[in-house]
Amino acid sequence: MNTTLFVSDLHLCPTRPAINQAFFDFLRGPAAQAQAVYILGDLFESWAGDDDDDPFNGSILQALRSLSSTGVTLYLMHGNRDFLIGQRFSADSGATLLPDPTLLDLYGTPTLLMHGDTLCTDDIGYQEFRKKVRDPRYQQQFLAQPLVNRKQIIAGLQTENVEKKQLKSDAIMDVTPATVEAVLREYRYPRLIHGHTHRPAVHKHIVDGRVCERWVLADWYTTGSYLASDATGLKNVELPVAGGTRV
Repeated sequence: MNTTLFVSDLHLCPTRPAINQAFFDFLRGPAAQAQAVYILGDLFESWAGDDDDDPFNGSILQALRSLSSTGVTLYLMHGNRDFLIGQRFSADSGATLLPDPTLLDLYGTPTLLMHGDTLCTDDIGYQEFRKKVRDPRYQQQFLAQPLVNRKQIIAGLQTENVEKKQLKSDAIMDVTPATVEAVLREYRYPRLIHGHTHRPAVHKHIVDGRVCERWVLADWYTTGSYLASDATGLKNVELPVAGGTRV
């Protein structure tokens, strides 16, 4: 079927079995009927490196490989939780790693894909942290540490992140409108699809007299959700998650 699906912010981890099952059902169901599937970041709650052979990680890799091996084109963009996913993961899953942002022609409509965290420029502390951890030298030094050490560091950062979020306003953690408009202008007024903020909605931005749509993808904490695209347009589809719990 000539459809393209988009998901983001699944935050998969062993402690969310209902959501994991919803993802497996998605891969065997709607995704298997699609032409292409785009995962726009934060597939995992955390990713310590491609050398982490945890059975849970293996189950996700196997499910992705089962999808890509059927001929469905699979794309993956880094999020703020899983930016250490590398070429080994790409090869094992059959997913092509995408740069952020990526501009594509989506059934005749120029469409810009982003994870979305770079749009939140009012959150200065986060942007400084992002710049640090995305530095290739930092990543090389981090990945050179034993896996157990890396996981301990990530766990500490996640705890710290929860505490910091409690001190930030909702506006700070959302996109900065001026940054969105600058990006839309830079890429010649495309439609924009992104995740990260966990605030699903369709926004319309008027930039230099042009109307640009911004589609924000939902997270997968209480329900599964994907954005379906074909020649007729875009449509959000929700997938129930049995026993899903927001954390």
